Amino acid sequence: MTTPLLAAGDLRSDFDLSVEELRALMDLAADVKRSPSAYRSALKGRIASLLFEKPSLRTRITFEVGAKQLGGDAILHVGPIGGREPVADVARNLDRWTDLIIARTFAQQTVDDLAQYSRVPVINALSDMFHPCQALADMQTIQEHLGGWQGFHMAFVGDGNNMAHSMMLASARLGLSFTCITPPTYEPNGDILARAQQFAAATGATIRATTDLEDGLRNADAVYTDVWASMGQEHEAAARARLFSPYQVNSELMALASPGALFMHCLPAHRDEEVTEDVIESKTSVVFDQAENRLHAQKALMLMLVDGPAR
Repeated sequence: MTTPLLAAGDLRSDFDLSVEELRALMDLAADVKRSPSAYRSALKGRIASLLFEKPSLRTRITFEVGAKQLGGDAILHVGPIGGREPVADVARNLDRWTDLIIARTFAQQTVDDLAQYSRVPVINALSDMFHPCQALADMQTIQEHLGGWQGFHMAFVGDGNNMAHSMMLASARLGLSFTCITPPTYEPNGDILARAQQFAAATGATIRATTDLEDGLRNADAVYTDVWASMGQEHEAAARARLFSPYQVNSELMALASPGALFMHCLPAHRDEEVTEDVIESKTSVVFDQAENRLHAQKALMLMLVDGPAR
C-alpha cells in the first residue's frame, strides 16, 4: 500500500503542507481511523526519535502508539536539544540510526536546524511558533462533527499563540473562516496572519483578529481556547490571568456563538481558568475527540513522510 509523500520532506511548520497535501492527509487520517489494520505493517522496521524539551502526554503517547501500530517503534529522549553538542550534530547522529525525528521544542529555530542537517524527515511536535500536529487532529475533528470546513466559522479565544497560528493556517487552506479574539497586544503574529489571509483568498474563508468578543464570536460554529500561559511563560501566569479573565470561555461567552457550537481545547486544560468546568464537560465539548484524533492524524503524517517499511 502506497501513500503520497510530502514534497517538503519535513513538517517544520504548517507552511510545509500544500493545500493538496493537507487535503490528502485529511483523507488518509480518516482512512487510518476507519481501517487501522490495513496499515499495521506500513512502517515495519522503521524507528522514530522523539526529542522532547517540554512535558507531554498526548504528543508523546500518540506518536509512540502510532509508530507501533504502523509496525515501527519509537525511542524517547527528554531534555534539551543541543547544549552538550550542536543541534546540527544531534541531527547528523540521529539520521544514522533512526528513520524520523519528532521534536517538541521551545524554539522554532531548533526544529529548523534539525531539518536543515537531518537526512531523514523532521516533524514539529510543538514549538513556540507552531503546533501543526494538533491542528491536523483538530481539522479532522471538525470534519467529523460539522461534515466539512467550507462555510463554517471557528472563533479562537485567548492568546494569539502557536496554536492560534497553526489553526488559522489550516483553516485558511481548508476554507474554514477563523477569528482570533485576544486582549490587546496578544494578537497573533502579523506576518502569519497576513499569510493566512492570502491562503483564504483562494478558498473563500475569512481570517481575522479582533479584541471584541461579541463581534468575534458571532455565528461561530466552534469555539476554541488554550491555556493563557504556555510552557516557558509560567513567570507571566499571574499577569496574564488578570488580562485574560474577561476571555474565559464560560456559558455566557458560549451563548454569543451559534447555538450548539462545538467547544474545543488542545489540552491540558486549566479548568475554571481559560474554560469553566460546565463548558468543557458539556455535550458540545469535543476535546477528547481532538485528543483521539492526534493518533490518527499523526499516523497519516508519518505515512506521508516515511517511504514505507524498512528494506
